[in-house]
Amino acid sequence: MGRVFYTLDVFTATPYAGNPLAVVTDTEGLDTERMQAIAREFNLSETVFVLPAENPAHTAKVRIFTPQAELPFAGHPTVGTAVLLATQKYAAGERPDDAIVVLEEGVGPVRVGVRFETDAPTFAEFDVIKLPEPDGPAAPADRLAAALGLAPNEIGFENHKSVRFSAGVPFTFVPVRDLDAIGRAAVMSQHWGEAFSGDGHGAAFVYCRDTVHRNAAFHARMFAPEMIAGEDPATGAAAAAFPAVIRQFDTPPDGVHTAHLEQGYEMNRPSDIYLEFEVAAGNLRAIRVGGQAVQVMKGEIEA
Repeated sequence: MGRVFYTLDVFTATPYAGNPLAVVTDTEGLDTERMQAIAREFNLSETVFVLPAENPAHTAKVRIFTPQAELPFAGHPTVGTAVLLATQKYAAGERPDDAIVVLEEGVGPVRVGVRFETDAPTFAEFDVIKLPEPDGPAAPADRLAAALGLAPNEIGFENHKSVRFSAGVPFTFVPVRDLDAIGRAAVMSQHWGEAFSGDGHGAAFVYCRDTVHRNAAFHARMFAPEMIAGEDPATGAAAAAFPAVIRQFDTPPDGVHTAHLEQGYEMNRPSDIYLEFEVAAGNLRAIRVGGQAVQVMKGEIEA
């Protein structure tokens, strides 16, 4: 039986950049085992399966799989799926300037605002429903450095130190000295488990203040060899927790703030992730993560 699927490149305005995503919209009769097998076949960082919403007021229920496991939440699947479903909804009629999509995910219903552009790819921004929380201590700098193939003195910049936060998926946030150091970072398998694998995900979000483009606030890379092969070109779930890093080390004043993360450049898949977050009484009160998405492919998979 052929099942319809789409691929989109997410957190980019350009096809063949950003983070590729597969979305299977014809899911009737698929069980968890079959969904996992399909995700392995696509072998992208995530594959989404769209099911009918349990709450009729919501747009859809979605299940998100890496090639190895199901996730309760992920950022680029949320953005890409919202863009696809909103575009399909208004394909045959008059399209509004914006729309709201609500996706039922493992962390709960995620509200996504979709903005249609006349001369640019569609932009989507989701509310982070689980504000980031500390997730235990990070490993010592020497262990992190060994796992990333760097020297211990290349870990950290200014007052930024390695920390762990989760907004649904845990990450170790590792600041490194500059673009040269982050460009040389790589997975050292023999040291990875000791530095990153205490949570079963082993995800490292490595970042620096140096950037390729002046309008970006941080340059980042993400490695999670237990979940995906290689590295991830754009990581919305890490971006959802990153305002906690900014709040801890940069101490922004109360009010609404924005930040632009650039990622994927070392993979030749440049990505742009936009953050908006609100600080009140010194604490995070709201976070939104956004980016553009472009459809690349439509096809059928035998499943």
